[in-house]
Amino acid sequence: MRIKQNLIDKNIAKIKRRKQVMICLGFLAVFIITMVLFVNYYVQAVGQKYITAAESVPEADAILVLGARVYANGNVSLMLNDRLTTGYELYKKGKAKKIIVSGDHGRKDYDEVNTMKSFLMEKGVPSEDIFMDHAGFSTYESLYRARDIFQVKKVIITSQEYHLMRAVFIARELGLEAFGVAADKHVYHGVMLKSELREIAARNKDFLTAKIFKPLPKYLGEVIPVTGDGRVTDDK
Repeated sequence: MRIKQNLIDKNIAKIKRRKQVMICLGFLAVFIITMVLFVNYYVQAVGQKYITAAESVPEADAILVLGARVYANGNVSLMLNDRLTTGYELYKKGKAKKIIVSGDHGRKDYDEVNTMKSFLMEKGVPSEDIFMDHAGFSTYESLYRARDIFQVKKVIITSQEYHLMRAVFIARELGLEAFGVAADKHVYHGVMLKSELREIAARNKDFLTAKIFKPLPKYLGEVIPVTGDGRVTDDK
């Protein structure tokens, strides 16, 4: 009977320990989720304060158009089309004399920035007014390079609003006087839910990146002041 009672007591103790572990894990999960949602809200709130209409945005050193997908046939995705169109409209309104197109040109067979520049030139923007950032592999790197390579101090960023809030947050944390103009000219069927969910993770990552760690981009290089001639960034 004593042996049987010992076995029962051991089983009860194991069950209690398991319950304690599960409770601790539950509290940890709630804490992590709460922190993720808080950071997500904080980044959104900071960025949203500086997003304004095209008509009222202050003049700046440059308009920064953040890259997005381009296709093998040379066409831009709908999101990128709207970002470029918004950037062009800001340029025509005289909000900045120069445009920086920043995106992924890390492979020979994929080139966002030359495609973006061609798009703007077809609308009549002179080549010398368009600077290409060939190493804008992330939003953080695009803003860091705008500050350190292109010597921008005041910038207007254009992207879709869900992304723009994070971009403006990063820029402000890097010391740029940044404003955003949203490029939501269409409804992006089939992509927004996935994009919004990914953006929650991206906001948390860039909160740590821009506010705390501030790492160097993968590439920096020689200074190319945006006050000069954009053709110095041409590679073709």
